[in-house]
Amino acid sequence: MADPLDNLKCMVETLSPVSRELDIEVSAAEAAKTHEEMTASFASRAKLPGFRPGKAPLDVVLQKFGHDIEHEVIDQLIPESLHQALEKNGIRAVGVPSVRDVSYRAGEPIRFKAVVETWPEFDLPPYKKLKLKKRDESVSEVEVDKTIADLRLKHAEYLPVENRGIQAGDYVNAQVQGRDLKSKRLLPKEKIAMVAGHEHNDPAVEAHLTGLRVGEETAFEHSYPADFPQKKLAGKSIAFTMKVLSVRETVTPEVNDELAKRMGEESLAVLRDKVRTELQAMKRQNARREASQEAIQAVIDKAAITLPGSVVEEEMEVVLKNIASQMPRRGLTREAVESIRTRAREQAEQNLKEHLVIRKIAQVEGFTVTEEDVDTEIKTIAEANNLPLARVMETFQEEGRREGLKGTLLSRRTVDFLIAQSIME
Repeated sequence: MADPLDNLKCMVETLSPVSRELDIEVSAAEAAKTHEEMTASFASRAKLPGFRPGKAPLDVVLQKFGHDIEHEVIDQLIPESLHQALEKNGIRAVGVPSVRDVSYRAGEPIRFKAVVETWPEFDLPPYKKLKLKKRDESVSEVEVDKTIADLRLKHAEYLPVENRGIQAGDYVNAQVQGRDLKSKRLLPKEKIAMVAGHEHNDPAVEAHLTGLRVGEETAFEHSYPADFPQKKLAGKSIAFTMKVLSVRETVTPEVNDELAKRMGEESLAVLRDKVRTELQAMKRQNARREASQEAIQAVIDKAAITLPGSVVEEEMEVVLKNIASQMPRRGLTREAVESIRTRAREQAEQNLKEHLVIRKIAQVEGFTVTEEDVDTEIKTIAEANNLPLARVMETFQEEGRREGLKGTLLSRRTVDFLIAQSIME
């Protein structure tokens, strides 16, 4: 059987570290074979005056549909031959190839040029014995105390206040109405809720809260600066009336064994031990994450990596979607949008470089992830989330998720290796 690559000629020119131009010729014999097949296909379907469907002579079919047949030959053979040429030359293309200078007529070879982007080839700088910052993983008693204080607040009660005025820290509900002193227009009545003394309170309201009791009313005026965040008030002088509807104070429990029991622990000592253990685990996790970022960045900084533009654009779109999901959709200035796009591009380039460096180190070191490794990780995920193993296994059978987990495990193994090989100073 003849080798299909015998019907293909290809010259490759390196345009940049991440792009190649392929000058391809498909032999006249191969093109003629496909042309014959396409002609037969057209003839079987052709409806021409004076002939029964599918019975028109080939020369008549060619006269009528010759141009269309040539286009069909091009549409079939260009993708096929380009794929063969890339494989033959060991080129890992990314993105969509750009095809130009197509030349073909029946009986002749097909000639065309294609520019493709590729993953970059780069040399790894030394990545063993990296000098990394030693991070403090110890947990102080002050940190334990603060965490327990935070937990204490979660068990606080908010009790109505009726025998005193508002103090800092009280939860206040009030009814407020304003009148624009210039236009004399009344603003709608609003019910507002706030914590007295909070830095983000409206400065006009905050200045008149302290000492008021439930049911009391007060009136005051305030002039807002032009750059005040609330546009309906910015640059205006407003006369307000305000009535206090309710006031609640925060009552927190004592830090003792009773509090620990409310949190499901035997005693305060046991609670403190549990908090200390959790803080220690969190610090170790954060230290590992920071060390891994430092190690990978140290390699990236010394590696000359050129990224293909199409891949950067694709990753940038992913980053932008993540940013957009966390930001308001309206009210952004053109400058803010440009700043976001700049940040997204920088993050995209960083993501891709990290990916390339980690994968190349894994390749050099011969790291692999087996199917058994993936199954073990899925079991760990199921146990950590108290979910049925079969259900989690089924989830990871969805398209791409199992391969994605395999990539995560390979990255984790490579980063662990980098950190283990490093010198902490």
